[in-house]
Amino acid sequence: MVVEIHVPLLPTPDLPDGSYAFPWIEEVEDFLSDLEDQGDVEVFDDGQEDGDVYVFFVTGADEEDLLAVASRVATLPGVPAGVFAVVSNDKAEEFGLGPRVTLPQTAV
Repeated sequence: MVVEIHVPLLPTPDLPDGSYAFPWIEEVEDFLSDLEDQGDVEVFDDGQEDGDVYVFFVTGADEEDLLAVASRVATLPGVPAGVFAVVSNDKAEEFGLGPRVTLPQTAV
């Protein structure tokens, strides 16, 4: 199982001139790398731009835990609103094929 984390590809507002417009991409990559180093999840593939979203891929845990990670990504400082997850697998031929989950998830 792979959970795709889809983040709207929106630039961070009010950055100094000449700054990289999407610093949150590196923040998310660092966050996921830290979780991978701790053995909580595996980063399945490098993040990729796909149209108007940037997609991160996590695996190595059950669906509930992977969606909890995706929810944490959605609430990281600087990450644009509108993040969603797609529950997929490593055999999917393209992004976004599978159930879509609105993030962050709320506790029941």
